[in-house]
Amino acid sequence: MIAPNRYRRILLLLAGALTASFLTAVAVGAVWISPWTIVRLIAWKLGISARPAEVPRSAEVILFQLRLPRVALATVVGAALAASGTVFQGLFRNPLADPAIIGVSSGAALGAIAVIVFVGSGALGAFAVPLAAFAGALLTAFLVYRLARIGPAVHVATLLLAGIAVAAAISSVMSLVMSFSGEQIRDIYAWLLGGLVGQGWESIGAIVPLVALGVLAAGLTAHDLNLLSLGEERAAQLGVEVDRLKRRSIAVGALLAACAVSMAGVIGFVGLMTPHILRPLVGADHRRLLPAVLLAGPILLILADLVARTALAPQELPVGVVTALLGGPFFLYLLRREGRPRARA
Repeated sequence: MIAPNRYRRILLLLAGALTASFLTAVAVGAVWISPWTIVRLIAWKLGISARPAEVPRSAEVILFQLRLPRVALATVVGAALAASGTVFQGLFRNPLADPAIIGVSSGAALGAIAVIVFVGSGALGAFAVPLAAFAGALLTAFLVYRLARIGPAVHVATLLLAGIAVAAAISSVMSLVMSFSGEQIRDIYAWLLGGLVGQGWESIGAIVPLVALGVLAAGLTAHDLNLLSLGEERAAQLGVEVDRLKRRSIAVGALLAACAVSMAGVIGFVGLMTPHILRPLVGADHRRLLPAVLLAGPILLILADLVARTALAPQELPVGVVTALLGGPFFLYLLRREGRPRARA
């Protein structure tokens, strides 16, 4: 078990890295805004100091209307995806569970796309998209779990096959729904590839309470997920209501994934990579792992988005493409590593 002092140092390092990546992502772009200027403008907006007179109005507009909302959204979405992946991996007791891989993100996307196509993007659509995404994610998570369960256990191979099959079926339904989209087809394709563009402060503010609720609920399940790692029978002997824990964990993971999908589209592999990167550093205890991934997930997505908008400037890559380029090889490595013990057996 990791020493408390070392764990605190790791959290401090992650917090420092998150601050540095946040300021770097806000500063870098077609127009450079120095971190010191960023700090001064934010202090002015918060009423702490006077507005710096030498800073042009254009820098203020770029900062508060373009870059800060985008990086803030990356922070929220990264935290939601990382926490969702941690919960699903703890629930399924295998390292390959991820909202995108097991089809939960696809279910959320189907619900959101159906609202966009048939309801529109007005006030009703803006309210219904998160609800539809949550419903789609929840139903998909329960379906994949039921299909993957053989006896008392959920095997990795069965989980992956169930997730792939359900995601393929959902993809077919999405194609059917998109055939009715008309002029919205280009926007939907861009949204399916994942992106952090076009969301203002009001949209971010609307989703933050839901993400905070999901994170709080994930924290309340952390101890029981630790006991579940010992096996369902052993966890039940230790006082865990296993069926209730499963339902609660699926709902929490689906809520977090749905929040991310409804705001940024389908962004894969953040929930897969982040817990794996942190486990060797902080251990497998979910009570310690969860705070760490809440710091590391935003770092990963902020840096991925920074690469997406600067690698081919002035054109931008979808951030989902960047995370897939990182996560695809990582997933194959994990898949091969998990298969080695069975091959030896």
